[in-house]
Amino acid sequence: MIEVEHLSHDYDGKGVLAVDDVSFCVEPGTIYGFLGPSGAGKSTVQNILTGLLTLQRGSAALLGQAVSSLRPAFFNRVGYSFELPNLFGKLTGYENLDYFARLFAVPTEDPLRLLDRVGLAAAARKRVSQYSKGMKQRLLFLRSIINRPEVLFLDEPESGLDPTTSLVIKEMIREQRDRGATILLTTHNMYAADELCDRVAFMDKGKILAEGSPRELKLNYGERVAEIEYRDGGKLHSERVALDDKAGRVRITELVSSGAVETVHSMEASLGAIFIKLTGRKLSA
Repeated sequence: MIEVEHLSHDYDGKGVLAVDDVSFCVEPGTIYGFLGPSGAGKSTVQNILTGLLTLQRGSAALLGQAVSSLRPAFFNRVGYSFELPNLFGKLTGYENLDYFARLFAVPTEDPLRLLDRVGLAAAARKRVSQYSKGMKQRLLFLRSIINRPEVLFLDEPESGLDPTTSLVIKEMIREQRDRGATILLTTHNMYAADELCDRVAFMDKGKILAEGSPRELKLNYGERVAEIEYRDGGKLHSERVALDDKAGRVRITELVSSGAVETVHSMEASLGAIFIKLTGRKLSA
């Protein structure tokens, strides 16, 4: 479990808060998405939770232990995947994983099995300096789960990945959740968050603007409208019909009964559209 209450952080002590009174809780077996652009404060929160930044104000705990009092042995239970590829370039992919596995005092995964899972088996004996960005990203992710962590921090885990590899990584992230891991995922990729996260928090300018499951947020901020395409006289027409309106429901029945309907789309808001609605600006990396 991750518990954060009234967390604030000021980098230069001049009253400009990078994180401003943030509170949230992530239950075990949950993927919690921190969504927002670069500079929103997502990574600052993650860095405080992982001990890279000193806790200034508020409280934060991992697995019931205050982050300010964590001892080195505790980090056998934690995994990290950072967006920047902080790997050993002169070592091979296998050597990188094997080295980090040996740092843990807990059972670890088989490096070769993990490499094969993400399509890196053929490059296992190749130096990481020769890896592409996407290959390094896959290796970073594998490193984060090699100790079977109870708490897993993922920062843009799909950065630089092709669609096929992204599907594999998403499947493996869900597997970590299903075995009971508590997962905090920071990203500006709204589509990935929608697919992966059980709950999400929109963060901008150091504050959490809204929080809930993707479905709850889309229902709360979207329109209950269906867009229907149908043929009439050989021509294609498009019509938006309100789902909460009696006349709209009658109209939907008429169109469906006519047999002319070709497509029906619900008009719930995307997570990206919700971000724009909350902040008044488009999301950018």
